[in-house]
Amino acid sequence: METSGVWLLWAALAGTVVLYLTVLRRYSDGGKRLPPGPTPLPLIGNLHNLRGVVHHKLADLARTYGPVMSIRLGLVNAVIVSSRDAAKEAFTMHDRRLAARMAPDTFRVCGFNDRSVVFLPSADPHWKSLRGIQGTIIFTPRGLAAVRPIRERKVREIVDFFRSHAGEEMHIRHAIHTGVMNLVSSAFFSVDMAGLGSETAHELRELVDELIKAFMKPNVSDYFPFLRSLDLQGLRRQSEKRFQRINSILDDIVAQRLAHTKANLEKHNDFLDALLEVMNSGKMEREYVMAMLLEAFVAGGDTIAFTVEWVMAELLHNPSEMAKVRAEIKEVLGGKKIVDEADAANMPYLQAVLKESMRLHSVGPLLIPHLAVEDGVEIGGYSVPKGTTVMFHAWAIMRDPTVWERPNDFVPERFLKRETPLDFRGKDIEYIPFGSGRRLCPGMPLAERIVPFVLASLLHTFEWKLPGGMTAEDLDISEKFISANILAVPLKVVPIEIN
Repeated sequence: METSGVWLLWAALAGTVVLYLTVLRRYSDGGKRLPPGPTPLPLIGNLHNLRGVVHHKLADLARTYGPVMSIRLGLVNAVIVSSRDAAKEAFTMHDRRLAARMAPDTFRVCGFNDRSVVFLPSADPHWKSLRGIQGTIIFTPRGLAAVRPIRERKVREIVDFFRSHAGEEMHIRHAIHTGVMNLVSSAFFSVDMAGLGSETAHELRELVDELIKAFMKPNVSDYFPFLRSLDLQGLRRQSEKRFQRINSILDDIVAQRLAHTKANLEKHNDFLDALLEVMNSGKMEREYVMAMLLEAFVAGGDTIAFTVEWVMAELLHNPSEMAKVRAEIKEVLGGKKIVDEADAANMPYLQAVLKESMRLHSVGPLLIPHLAVEDGVEIGGYSVPKGTTVMFHAWAIMRDPTVWERPNDFVPERFLKRETPLDFRGKDIEYIPFGSGRRLCPGMPLAERIVPFVLASLLHTFEWKLPGGMTAEDLDISEKFISANILAVPLKVVPIEIN
């Protein structure tokens, strides 16, 4: 009993010292001011402040502590940037110093983070090479045009799926997710991951889903890095088995395609053909090809499906905007029965609806966290020490009331009235759904083609009803954050085919 009391006393003392040093460090970094923020608790830091919808909680804290704010996530120091002006300063002055990543432990297994365009630091020669390949071969007008027939075929399959369930109540997210996963996997390596695909493709889909679910779980190893080797929740061990099997499947796909090419059989005209040409020239190693394939549908499928669901939810919640976009589609198409990808690109109101939905409900509200790799970073007059995680709060930035009029309202027209159009490339920092600077999402050119095309096709072919007599006012469009920003209540719809 006496021994237990001594240990409790030492624990209390240690906690007090940690808290004191944490607070002291916040106000002193070599004579430079650190950003203000809520006082962290011993060990857990500010994790208790983030219960609920994380990006909402951070926005609330920023109203108290300012647009450049410090928090502690366990033992990890983080700075949250929540305004257009602060983000502009960071991207303009310190983009290079903030261009590394803090890789989650789930993605450290099998060395994936060392082959990943997402997690490699921008100073790494491999990252520069891989981004160069994406920027000059894959996500270019020529590269995207090569797989356009695949995209159009897969979008028509999505429409056919809804047609086969016309008049039925269904979760739009689930239906879209399957179709989009098939679209992305077919564009990259001509394999359906769901529906009519092979058993191996189904297994790959399931493994990817399990990997994403593991990533969604809060991981002690990410908040307390010194515990990584213990893998207390077993997430690393689970993820390692999945990565090993995924790599085996992808390696088989690459081997089959190489044999196909060696036999001089007809090309598939997908992204894998292009990547293997680069690999055969000696500019890319096989393991990086497989990592790029994995990243494509881990990131692409969910992001596109969630975005489509958000747009449909906002249109069903705002019937007048739904009527406007449907009128535009009818005007652009005339008597055409089938939408082409080029048609969707010529629908400015539809594009404005998409941009407004992504402004209000960015799927990645905090983007992917950056990491300060050098000292000397100052944002808003505050020092950001080397090793600090930096989060750009895109959700708050795109609702910044000093920049956006009626920032919380769904007003697509705001994108049509601007003298200088806003695009997805992040050059105008008030609008950064795909990020900005050198860590801008490389798949953005593909997404900006697919999402309007899917939306135009669905809105042209079907009337969309809410089930059970639900009205537009009844529709719940509140948010929930897992690893992405999604509808708290999945959207149920009834598609009615237009004759």
